[in-house]
Amino acid sequence: MSAFAELQERPPAGAAIEAVGAPVPAWVAVPKVFGRITARELGIVINTADPTSRAIGEAYIKARAIPAAQVLRLALPVKPTLSPEEFASVDARVRAFFKPNVQALALAWTAPYAVGCNSITSALTLGYDATACVTACQRGKTSRYFNAATSRPFTDLKLRPTMLLAAPDLAAATALFQRGVAADRSLGWRGAPPANAYFVHTSDVARSVRFRLFPPPGLVARVGVDVHVQESDSVQPAGRVLLYETGLARVEGIGALRWVPGALADHLTSFGGQLQAPAAGQMSALEWIAAGATASYGTVSEPCNHLQKFPHPQVLLLHYVQGASALEAYWKSVAWPQQGVFIGEPLAAPFARR
Repeated sequence: MSAFAELQERPPAGAAIEAVGAPVPAWVAVPKVFGRITARELGIVINTADPTSRAIGEAYIKARAIPAAQVLRLALPVKPTLSPEEFASVDARVRAFFKPNVQALALAWTAPYAVGCNSITSALTLGYDATACVTACQRGKTSRYFNAATSRPFTDLKLRPTMLLAAPDLAAATALFQRGVAADRSLGWRGAPPANAYFVHTSDVARSVRFRLFPPPGLVARVGVDVHVQESDSVQPAGRVLLYETGLARVEGIGALRWVPGALADHLTSFGGQLQAPAAGQMSALEWIAAGATASYGTVSEPCNHLQKFPHPQVLLLHYVQGASALEAYWKSVAWPQQGVFIGEPLAAPFARR
């Protein structure tokens, strides 16, 4: 039985997800997608009121050779959360500036990361959703981009998935961009050692609800990924880590992980998307970037533990190994993304072939 009735309100053609009420017995199906978003289709937004944003933006433009016509420079407040009114003017500028060839956006800053209770990446992609702020724990609206069979989201769906080029400082941002560029076409080659994907079920019951969606463990030889499903509250030393997903308020010991360029990592907790000062001592998603991951995800306001508000483990991995960019794989894995912020180097594509 398809579980899109639970995971989303209407299924995209050709995609089937297993029921979420019990552990998934096998790999789920995702649609086949050809192509990916590249530098020719990525727009950059730089905050001219923030010197760090200017430096990060210019560094990224150089790293990815972004065309000048795809760079918007504007001034906005440098603070964690914008009001809906402050966001409205930014949104209008963005919509008016970028041409139809621009399929996705990268924001060259760490803050602001929220608009009210929405993330800024979701507000720019799907529009600000005031209803999500009435009761934070309510159901979300299903993203048209969830598990979608397109590599041209603006052309096909009239939305531009957005990611923050977030990092602790310029040096960390430069290292992030280097990892992203180094990732391209680096994995999945015949005869190469496999990369490792870790899916961790912890003793934190509320934050480990994604265990129902974990894939079967074992080597997937055709894509060069070894899947590990573990029960542990501590990070064990591991090498060639491509993906690490767990559920804890804080994940200690992530320095013991040795990442491949293009690695993805996130932890299910309430405030991982509060990048500068997470509530209740919870770990920020930015710590994954500082540790060496290339992209991550976290929620900016209390989401409760709805599965649909966090990356679906299998959808994330399966789109990525098809050749999608980090931005596309992460965005396609979240059914209700209104409260979630996407961060990292958006164009990293380790399984791309052209």
